[in-house]
Amino acid sequence: MIELDGLTKRFGQVTAVDELSCTVRPGRVTGFLGPNGAGKTTTMRLILGLDIPTSGTALVSGRRYRQLIRPLRQVGSVLDATAVQGARTARDHLLSVAVSNGIRRDRVQQVLELTGLDSVAARRIREFSLGMKQRLGIGAALLGDPPVLMFDEPVNGLDADGIRWIRQLLRQLAADGRTVLVSSHLMSEVALTADHLIVIGRGKLLADAPTQSLTGSSARADVLVRSPRGAELAELLTARGAAVTVGQDGGLAVTGMDAPAIADLAAAHGIGVHELAPRQPSLEQAYLDLTAASTDYRGASTTGSGTEAIR
Repeated sequence: MIELDGLTKRFGQVTAVDELSCTVRPGRVTGFLGPNGAGKTTTMRLILGLDIPTSGTALVSGRRYRQLIRPLRQVGSVLDATAVQGARTARDHLLSVAVSNGIRRDRVQQVLELTGLDSVAARRIREFSLGMKQRLGIGAALLGDPPVLMFDEPVNGLDADGIRWIRQLLRQLAADGRTVLVSSHLMSEVALTADHLIVIGRGKLLADAPTQSLTGSSARADVLVRSPRGAELAELLTARGAAVTVGQDGGLAVTGMDAPAIADLAAAHGIGVHELAPRQPSLEQAYLDLTAASTDYRGASTTGSGTEAIR
């Protein structure tokens, strides 16, 4: 596991991580979310011993990272896929990482094939696209077959096939019983990949919950109802304390009453219902609602005078 207990990091007067306590458990993909400047990368650097906490602890399998012997056998990570020596070939880069961590040489060929880089293994890294560098970084993280994996924005630069590949890889790694922590701003991918979410804002913990629980608890959840007697049903629902919004197409968006109760009410009054569908907000919307007060950088609206300014 990755265990954070009161983890705090200050840079002068700026508190990047503020009393952060949470546990990243094995057997699931944990999405690590937060606005720009929330402290996600700093937290990962603290876990990996690249920064020293002001206070609190960050443990991997019960130890500080710096206490790990041959750490690549314990933790694999990619924080910056471009931080590689461009003059080396892909194979030589992986080979140097393997040798320095006591990993057998034939493992290099295995990860080259796993990441789809075997055909370009002899090319200089400086010739690689960002997506190819991402694959190389992931390959290096997997060299030691570690039980803990951490990735910061792993889909940056990947094409559609690469994004699908990393999605399937992350889920397979978790299914194998590994601890997988993934930071990303791409909500559609997080929704498809992550089983659990840790959300921070301005360095503080905002949520630590299963993905479905986070979207299901949003105040934007409602029930879509369509009926040939929609106006009459809306009056009945309102009288029972539900909030009803009538859409342009005549559909009713109902909050404050669940689908079975709506169905029972309609049946009791002989009102036919053609559609009755509980709706959850997207992960993106639930995330935006949760982090609204913690977002420091917002662009101006592009409507009205803002659009004129752009022109």
